[in-house]
Amino acid sequence: METQVAEDLLLPQEILLSAGVHIGTRVKTRDMEPFIYKVRPDGLFVLDMDKMNERIQIAAKFLARADQSRIAVASSKRYGRTPVEKFCEITGAKPYTGRFTSGSFTNPDYADFYEPEIIIVTDALADSQIVDEASVMGIPVIALCSTDNSLSKIDLVVPMNNKGRRSLAIAYWLLCRQLKRELNELSSEADWSVTIDDFETTM
Repeated sequence: METQVAEDLLLPQEILLSAGVHIGTRVKTRDMEPFIYKVRPDGLFVLDMDKMNERIQIAAKFLARADQSRIAVASSKRYGRTPVEKFCEITGAKPYTGRFTSGSFTNPDYADFYEPEIIIVTDALADSQIVDEASVMGIPVIALCSTDNSLSKIDLVVPMNNKGRRSLAIAYWLLCRQLKRELNELSSEADWSVTIDDFETTM
């Protein structure tokens, strides 16, 4: 088990460690170097959980200032679909899971044209088409990023394992809970009836 000391985490350290939210890949981009805590003997880079915690809180504050119905949340990855859909169900944001249709944000003549204020992507690389359209339209992008991600066209990075099923469930659960706190819909001391399991893809 990793021995990183993380202060004031949004979840107990043992829960984060057991889900591997801090485990990156064996690839490290220069963009992600500031978010890396260390490299393990097996070559996997380990992300800094304190920075993940800090960025989730910053992201929630930013999202709280937007019209919740004009936040778009995307995942082309299978393990990200349930977390994204649950996040959107609770917050009123608009989900984009699976294949993204080109022009959804840039072509007003498209039947499902949508103008989000903010976009959240599960993986800046896998969801690159959405990131590109957001950049064209000047829409801020929040991205969950592992050690192998580029931060080109990303406005706010949340460093974490964006490939694991449990890790993605925890990330969206934490962000959703923190957003509800920022909106004064949930006290910081109150238990939340929605669980991490509710956000996890089961198939």
